[in-house]
Amino acid sequence: MNRLLTILSIVVLLGLFTGCDKYLDLQPSQNIDEKIALTSDENVKLVLQGAYSQFALPGIYGGNILRNAELMGGNGEIKWVGTYIDPRQLFNKTILASNSEVEVQWSDSYKVINITNNILTALDLVKAADKGKVEGEALFLRSLMYFDLVRFFADQYNFGADNTQLGVPLILTPTGVIGESNMVTRNTVDEVYAKVIADLTLAASELPDNNGVYASSGAANALLARVYLQKGDYANARAAAHTVISSGVYTLMNSYEGVLATQGTLEGSYVGVFNEDNNTSEDIFATQITPQDRFSSMTEFFSVPAYGGRDGDIEILDGHLNLYQVGDKRFDLFFNGNGSIECGKWNNQYGVINLIRLAEMYLIRAECNSRLGLPYVGPAPLVDYNIIHTRAGLSAAESVTLDDILMERRLELAFEGFKIHDLRRLHQNVGALPFNDPKLLFPIPARELEANPNLKIQQNPGY
Repeated sequence: MNRLLTILSIVVLLGLFTGCDKYLDLQPSQNIDEKIALTSDENVKLVLQGAYSQFALPGIYGGNILRNAELMGGNGEIKWVGTYIDPRQLFNKTILASNSEVEVQWSDSYKVINITNNILTALDLVKAADKGKVEGEALFLRSLMYFDLVRFFADQYNFGADNTQLGVPLILTPTGVIGESNMVTRNTVDEVYAKVIADLTLAASELPDNNGVYASSGAANALLARVYLQKGDYANARAAAHTVISSGVYTLMNSYEGVLATQGTLEGSYVGVFNEDNNTSEDIFATQITPQDRFSSMTEFFSVPAYGGRDGDIEILDGHLNLYQVGDKRFDLFFNGNGSIECGKWNNQYGVINLIRLAEMYLIRAECNSRLGLPYVGPAPLVDYNIIHTRAGLSAAESVTLDDILMERRLELAFEGFKIHDLRRLHQNVGALPFNDPKLLFPIPARELEANPNLKIQQNPGY
């Protein structure tokens, strides 16, 4: 059977990219013939553009991958009221192996991986001056796919342990003609993390500091900080976050004045970071959305028709709203839409989707310095904490605890795709479920199991 959406039937999709978005400075790379796609420097770069276009599809970084993290971890703080059955399964932790959201994340992620694998085998065709940048961008995109695949489909990494628990298949060569060699098995969680870290480290060394809306050295280091934090390697997470902050490439926004906020000296809301058509000064990496080809899935589900959303499918509950202090300008983003409270971060259906922001780097450095103690890397945790805290319009704190920093992270990054991953790494319950309950993992999609008997015997528990 022809299974175009499975790993085992992913052919070289290099000729199937359509659309024109902010990743494409050239004319749309439509209908590139598969036979010529990897025969020249120009073709390889067009295929790389196609990888970005694929990465931005709604099922993954067009929004749903962020939304799904919030649905999985949002017990008591949000409520799914939409009519779609599959997101409801995620919210209720009653996921079936046939769930379309799970299937789309798996298949779309492996499509991006296959495209980048093709690019990485064709680097000899790229001009010498551009070879490192092309390789770095491909490695960054592939690493992003694998990191989120292993976070959703596998048990949490346990720092200092063997981590031989099943991760996801590491496919590092192009998939073309399907045969027995394509009957992959799942690599371990440790193997997946090790490959992601190695590739991001190389990407960070090859990418430029400034690369427009494309992956940069800052994006690679920022993703490294996130990866190290998820696995509990606080020393390396702190170092990577510090590298991004100290680069001086990114600065926090003061949305009231329309100017850049210096370190903790200007108060103001971060409202101006969101719903923008283009990246702000604190966006390290973001999904580019334009009317020509797609719209933001975050807006679709978090917002209301007045802003291009459905009907407020995700309601924000008092369990979250009551966490904010009086005067916290982040609270001002919430609004009453269709009789319920909605999140105002996603009120532009064609606005960029903020994937990695500078504020996250400050909070990672603060958390890691707090955990590890002296000698600090960069300033003391209180300084980094107050940079974010006062930007929200709150008075500077005189002292800070780890719990304070974690709460600041919870509020600053709310509804940006962090919830389930933070709960699992911090070993916190999700409603009545412990952090390591199998119901908090995505199942390997049913169609993958049907196509590959090797995966069929490696399904996650409970499915």
